[in-house]
Amino acid sequence: MTVRTVAIVGAGMAGLTAALCLARKGIASHLIEQAERLEEVGAGLQISPNASRVLATLGLLPALEKRWTEPERIVIASGRSLKPLAHVPVGADARRRWHAPYGVLHRATLQQVLFEAASGNPLIGMTLGVRMEGYDRAAEIADLIGVRPDLTIAADGVWSTMRAGVPGAANARFSGNIAWRFTIPFATAPRFLDPRAVTAFVGPSAHLVAYPLTEADAFNIVAIHKGPAFISHSWDVHAGEAGTAFGLDAFSGWNKDIAALLALAEKPLAWPLYECGDGRWFDGKDLLLIGDAAHATTPFAAQGAAMAIEDAAELAQALAGGADARTALAGFEARRRQRIGRVRARADFNRFAYHARGPVALVRDIVLGLRSAESLAADLDWLYGYRPDI
Repeated sequence: MTVRTVAIVGAGMAGLTAALCLARKGIASHLIEQAERLEEVGAGLQISPNASRVLATLGLLPALEKRWTEPERIVIASGRSLKPLAHVPVGADARRRWHAPYGVLHRATLQQVLFEAASGNPLIGMTLGVRMEGYDRAAEIADLIGVRPDLTIAADGVWSTMRAGVPGAANARFSGNIAWRFTIPFATAPRFLDPRAVTAFVGPSAHLVAYPLTEADAFNIVAIHKGPAFISHSWDVHAGEAGTAFGLDAFSGWNKDIAALLALAEKPLAWPLYECGDGRWFDGKDLLLIGDAAHATTPFAAQGAAMAIEDAAELAQALAGGADARTALAGFEARRRQRIGRVRARADFNRFAYHARGPVALVRDIVLGLRSAESLAADLDWLYGYRPDI
């Protein structure tokens, strides 16, 4: 099988980046998106060097650099004392060490930059306002785009409707954690929030991440704690709608300034953290899952968007390599599953370390205090220094 035309279901970060990477290899694609307009929801996003390297190759970095912030460091701090426990230098150090930047920005900024690039590309078509339910997809897609695609890429997120078409695919499962997100304007933010850093405050069974969003003149705040399962297919779920209360109790033993920060939250939005295990991504014929549809992970390593961007780059390279497409896609799946497995293991370790209690937390703090910034950065070379084939 040779792939000349691709249908991509889902025009989020995974789908748009895939379309741009395919176009760079001369492969035409058509995006099908259920939303009437592309308006990325959510708030902040961290783009680590392994992902920014792909965006730079696509020519998108100058547009992003005008609007994002490159923090000087990633800090792990105590949720009780607010004192830093350890840090990893990024900013100029990221460009020197990993040869690509580490940026933080609003999700809508990246969505807009990707959408504008895709809209101006003659090899990329787009149909909005159509929801694919997965039934008889080939005929329905052919009717929409005017040609039967050689390959359909499902980039429709953790709640993928296309996933059922891949035998052995892993379904979404609740991780046991809920993320609350809100922003605090710079003008009213407490002084302990560092505008030059991504800071993860850690504590028993919970942690809180804060970093600046230049475009919003605000800090992005994400508070994650253990909580009950509820199903939501939307980022815009308020506490009452979720049937659960804002998790202030999870932070009750923390520093009083953290409690005051949480009290500033106006209508915080809840997101139950669902993930997909190690299932299949390729049906062996003409349907492939990428991004969260294939391998949704918890955000404890801040790699969800980065893995989708890596998927897009390596998929395009696999299809342009000259091999039979089915062989190339099977190889792509095998390589990417190995990479995702390592990232998932890192996220699981971070979850254990961030949410540690009692003696384990004490040992964590001591060990972090003994680690140099250089050694912590070296631990991330395999992750941030990764160079996706593109």
